[in-house]
Amino acid sequence: MAAFRAILRGRLVRGPPPAVGPLRFSSSFKACDLDIERTRTPKPKPEPSSLVFGKQFSDHMLTVEWTDAGGWEAPRIRPFQNLSLHPASSALHYSIELFEGMKAFRGVDDRIRLFRPALNMERMHRSAERSCLPLFDKAELLECIKELVKLDQEWVPHSLEASLYIRPTFIGTEPSLGVSRAGKALLFVIVGPVGPYFATGSFNPVSLLADPAFVRAWQGGVGAYKVGGNYGPTIAVQNEAVKRGCQQVLWLYGPDEQITEVGTMNLFIYLKNQEGEKELITPPLDGMILPGVTRQSLLDLARTWGEFRVTERSMGMKELLELLDAGRVLEVFGAGTACVVCPVGSLLYGGKKYEIPTMKNGPDLAKKFYKELTDIQYGRTASDWAPLVA
Repeated sequence: MAAFRAILRGRLVRGPPPAVGPLRFSSSFKACDLDIERTRTPKPKPEPSSLVFGKQFSDHMLTVEWTDAGGWEAPRIRPFQNLSLHPASSALHYSIELFEGMKAFRGVDDRIRLFRPALNMERMHRSAERSCLPLFDKAELLECIKELVKLDQEWVPHSLEASLYIRPTFIGTEPSLGVSRAGKALLFVIVGPVGPYFATGSFNPVSLLADPAFVRAWQGGVGAYKVGGNYGPTIAVQNEAVKRGCQQVLWLYGPDEQITEVGTMNLFIYLKNQEGEKELITPPLDGMILPGVTRQSLLDLARTWGEFRVTERSMGMKELLELLDAGRVLEVFGAGTACVVCPVGSLLYGGKKYEIPTMKNGPDLAKKFYKELTDIQYGRTASDWAPLVA
């Protein structure tokens, strides 16, 4: 247990390279100043079995406004409603915006838990700095989010197959067409019940398109930050993948066709290395890779188990194809908040389809990771990774 805690202490502070530009220090809003206005027209709760991802929302939302002149205003929880924005708001024109993805879970004991929320707050803070948006106290924002979840706790599905998705969002609302730092901003949080992210279900294999003509992120860019500009341009490529009979995209980078991420997930490859030992490989946090909370959790668990080698290193397509040809690849899977763990079954590259033996091998490791994480999230296993909210 002491070794496990040491791993956590070291891993919690890891992240992408420091952001550029001056910091925008300002006194933060405080959770103790939170003003709550309850809805007078609560909506009916959907059946867990009918849920799809990201289509339904709860009764309330959290908002906090900021201006260069006045700083942070008091946080507010108010009935869920549309936003009113100036047509020249900087988020609409220059993508001065960022977001996070978190979940709340109703456990086997009917208690509600978050999952490693401090990591989301750390990442959101880094993204705000990189986007030249005002900084905030991470603990205060987390307390406000907890209050929102408490208020809308009946929206957390009574199901061990569903959860409450939490979407903190931060946008520049400066009413100007000048390309500059935003002098006005809005931080808001919306939540809603969700089922499986993929239409194929929670643990069915997906097929990938790997085409070096498409690039998600690059060195010196913002791939390591959770900003909308990393996602919108990928929709056309996702559509192209579907046209070619695939479900997701394996993103490549550079002349050596370096493997980076899969869809909106971090990528893991489980194999037998040249020494004949089992090894789990994932791309390193080199500035292109998003430091995913699930990614970090899988690495922490694997290093605690000590059952196989765990490596963060780059891998090109040439090496992956050679490993597949040699029969040394055991499993390939993605990992992320939305899907938890998602096995990969095949790969389309250069017009040729490559079968990946993930499902033939259980997939023992992917299933073990999935069980360990969901046991923590739903309260079957006690862990300080899953703080209680209600």
